[in-house]
Amino acid sequence: MRRLTVVQLLPALDPGGAERSTLEIAAALVAAGHRAVVIAAGGAWVPRLEALGGEFIALDLKSKSLRALTRVGALRRALIALEPDIVHARSRLPAWLGWRALAGLPKPRPAFVTTVHGLNSPGWYSGIMTRGERVICVSRTALAHVRQHWPQVSPSRLVLIPRGLDPRAFNPAPPPPRWRAELDVAFPALAGRGYALLPARGTRLKNHADAIAALARLVQTHRIDAALLLAGVIEPGRAAYVAELQRLAGELGVADRVAYSPARDDVQWLLAQAAVVMQTSAKPESFGRSVIEALAMHTPIVGYAHGGVGELLDELYPEGAVAPFDVATLAAHAAALWGRQIELIVPPKYTLDAMQQATLALYADLAGERRTRVSS
Repeated sequence: MRRLTVVQLLPALDPGGAERSTLEIAAALVAAGHRAVVIAAGGAWVPRLEALGGEFIALDLKSKSLRALTRVGALRRALIALEPDIVHARSRLPAWLGWRALAGLPKPRPAFVTTVHGLNSPGWYSGIMTRGERVICVSRTALAHVRQHWPQVSPSRLVLIPRGLDPRAFNPAPPPPRWRAELDVAFPALAGRGYALLPARGTRLKNHADAIAALARLVQTHRIDAALLLAGVIEPGRAAYVAELQRLAGELGVADRVAYSPARDDVQWLLAQAAVVMQTSAKPESFGRSVIEALAMHTPIVGYAHGGVGELLDELYPEGAVAPFDVATLAAHAAALWGRQIELIVPPKYTLDAMQQATLALYADLAGERRTRVSS
């Protein structure tokens, strides 16, 4: 197959699920000899992209205002210079800007691909994510969401490609020597205790408050000497939210049992050493990668059974499913599963390799269709 140029569009290359998928696909493209370009407004993960051989172009595809349309020209000029085969949008505003930019290019234009990473509110603005020549849905939940709210989309354009984990990274081998001792030094709230883990960004949608309330029940009702690690909650601009969580922990009597951290690179060991993992999102998520990551590390997970999290728990680990917002049952399930080692092999369809290969095959098909249009 000839060398492809694939441009991925997203708001910013900061820690997050869509952003991780962007890096994973860029890595697969580079490994296969293709050109991987990301256009976004910067971000903490730009060095990661460049280290794996991808290219980065800084352009504000993030700020939502009437002035956003002024960026269409700059994006169009970038695409003209790049001559991509594929333009892949992973978020709504970048998709709108990409759509408008492509409309001004001479035919044959690059193929336009979108990925439905979230269960966006129905309407014209979110509808841009269904305008791709192929619309990738990251779960059956996301696929059903598109079919329900945009029934006019042809089924032939909808493609189910679940997110996946790297079994080499999420391998339930022992952590490095002294890893746990160093963790306890960094977070004294965890020292000498088993801990529950909530790996989630510092946004109210992740509902850290319910995890803190469940911790209080674990300690006070179930008599477990437990702690809670909120990994990823500390982010720029989220100080007020973290302070709110700290006040809640104090009110519930567990202030000395909650640890707060930025996103960490050792999440696989955090998962492996946790007594239980929690997933308490207030809004249904499209996939819920933490479910398969926890199970791959043989750690039990309890989570609210809605959206993609509910889908994965129902398929892989029904013992961990809890009705949304039922904190008492969340704590009871966590207590029952506390410290249990589970034996489960994550199905191959949820592996990183499967996700990468399916996406690259989709790109190749579209590039082939584009070449056919050119020759005809």
